[in-house]
Amino acid sequence: MTEQAARKPFLYIVVCAAGIAADVSKLITAAQERDWEVGVIATPVAMNGFFDTAAVEAQTGRPIRSAWRTPGEPRPFPAPDAVVVAPATFNTVNKWAAGIADTLALGTLCEVAGLGVPVAVLPCVADALASHPAYRDSLERLRGMGVRFGQPYTGEPDEDGGRPEFGWERALDLVERG
Repeated sequence: MTEQAARKPFLYIVVCAAGIAADVSKLITAAQERDWEVGVIATPVAMNGFFDTAAVEAQTGRPIRSAWRTPGEPRPFPAPDAVVVAPATFNTVNKWAAGIADTLALGTLCEVAGLGVPVAVLPCVADALASHPAYRDSLERLRGMGVRFGQPYTGEPDEDGGRPEFGWERALDLVERG
């Protein structure tokens, strides 16, 4: 068996700055249980305390990427077989749809759009922002590019005061579908 045939599929998880990002380890665990290798790319703001970076690096066995590498540096991750953006914020969705690549996370998302790599997004956007016309247009543009979206998540408490579950595993279902 060749080395290429023996390797597990590689999943990029792009983490944005939303409170629910603190639970990204749930997505990593679910992906690893489904036999994915995982590499995490985070927006620069997400790296500022939105999740436990040391724990994520220990869980994946890889450094978190958030900054561009220099041309002479080797690529720290193999090419992705799929990409999950979770949680995806208003800012990231709009910039990505507009083709703005001013961070490594956005540059990666813009690039994979042209490679035919399956991409799933779990939005975490407040209702007020989700009603903005630019956001609605961005969702339409990204869907037209083949991006698959999970249910929107606002993080607002439900009637009993609890918070609904964030559908981490749903992202894997979206990228694994035929």
